Amino acid sequence: MTAPAAARPSALPVAELAGTLPAAAVDAVLRAALLEDAPYGDITSQTLIPADARATAVLAARVPGVFSGGEVFAAAMKLTDAGADVELLVADGAAFAAGTPLARVRGNARAVLLAERVALNLVQRMSAIATKTAEFAALVHGTGARITDTRKTTPGLRVLERYAVRCGGGANHRFSLSDAVLAKDNHLAVLTGGDASRLTAVLQDARARLGHTTHFEVEVDSMEQIEPVLAAGVDTIMLDNFSLPELAAGVALVAGRARVEASGNVNLATVAGIAATGVDVISIGGLTHSVAALDLGLDIELEPVPAPDQTAH
Repeated sequence: MTAPAAARPSALPVAELAGTLPAAAVDAVLRAALLEDAPYGDITSQTLIPADARATAVLAARVPGVFSGGEVFAAAMKLTDAGADVELLVADGAAFAAGTPLARVRGNARAVLLAERVALNLVQRMSAIATKTAEFAALVHGTGARITDTRKTTPGLRVLERYAVRCGGGANHRFSLSDAVLAKDNHLAVLTGGDASRLTAVLQDARARLGHTTHFEVEVDSMEQIEPVLAAGVDTIMLDNFSLPELAAGVALVAGRARVEASGNVNLATVAGIAATGVDVISIGGLTHSVAALDLGLDIELEPVPAPDQTAH
């Protein structure tokens, strides 16, 4: 993996990232994950670890990357031990080298061990997404193209995964089906019954029934669809699986009448060329649906027991 520290463009400032991950959503994810992982408690720790034992654990990077999920790590530890002391050593959105300590927690040993796997699973995934997004963002830096995610997220984890995309310098597409209109090929097939001559009319009718603040985007898969879609007054036109020459021709044809989004066949080898065609947005499902967890570890050390006072009588 290419270390992002050298090439990564500036993402959102830390001040802007702070507080953008809803605490209630984080709590809901963590409670569900802990219920799954320890439905009747952690019998290993309850059997082996004294109830009053204390521990210090350091979240450490085994590989370079971009950090995301500090709040999640802290919340996981505090959910199992409200009195835990969590110190975040690296800010979300910051690049780090292998071996970097990312966070430190001090608390009840059983509680730290109970939260360990849930915290690691989530932070490893979030940091992997941030790292992958940063690699894409670096490759289009200076072109004006925006890297965005899609709805191809892990069920139940969308709020965390999309936050991780922002940590990596990307932006978010519509959060859900309720947020914006995005008419894709299957919608258009149903609407037009295969009659391409009806495309403008059916889209205009749909547009007329929308509120004035609702964004309207339409996906096209051929050059011939661009003008009929633009004639309906859409906000964004998605050019799906277009070749580079087709993308450039599509951007020229749109000529600023709508925002142009490119989708399909986007990877680290193709994204720079796609951005160079002049598109405004490049959406990439792979930011969230196919990343491998970043190698982070939690190194736990029990606090030493004080030696008996030999001078006591």
